[in-house]
Amino acid sequence: MISKTRVTKETDITIALDLNGTGKSNINTGVGFLDHMLESFSKHSLIDLNIECKGDTHIDDHHSVEDIGIVLGALLSEAIYPVRNMERFGSANIVMDEACVSCDLDLSNRPYLVYEVDVVGKVGQFDLELVEEFFKAFVLNAKISAHIVALRGKNKHHIVEASFKALAVALRRATTKNERVGIPSTKDVL
Repeated sequence: MISKTRVTKETDITIALDLNGTGKSNINTGVGFLDHMLESFSKHSLIDLNIECKGDTHIDDHHSVEDIGIVLGALLSEAIYPVRNMERFGSANIVMDEACVSCDLDLSNRPYLVYEVDVVGKVGQFDLELVEEFFKAFVLNAKISAHIVALRGKNKHHIVEASFKALAVALRRATTKNERVGIPSTKDVL
């Protein structure tokens, strides 16, 4: 398990991650909906996660959500690079009742996010605009390319949760061990 701490005037975050775990998690972000999404992410990626965050949620959840994405992405980058003996590419379509979200990703060491998930408003007290902020921070700091696209859905909770699960399953598939691929690039480096 590797860990990282980030302390700013807005947040105090410690995250521990085991890329080759079993999907166990202990998550306390101070943002209930985000806890639920990250527990789901851990379960379906099979990445063990311990996350503690003390943030300025009396202002709003933005700093906590974005900074957790930063730290989690940086830890994932540390765990996967240099990419060797991993599949590199992963994809998943995840269904939650009426919702279906697709995630395709590349452990490219070149961060890029395509985010086509049109959810606005709130789920409970959680501002849904923060979902994109989380994914953006995560992808940029993990140095992966990810396309997260909602194919259909009406229930905002289902769409967002399917997004986190799609990322998790695609990441699990991309990080699958495969000794035959060596460095999965014609450049011989990622």
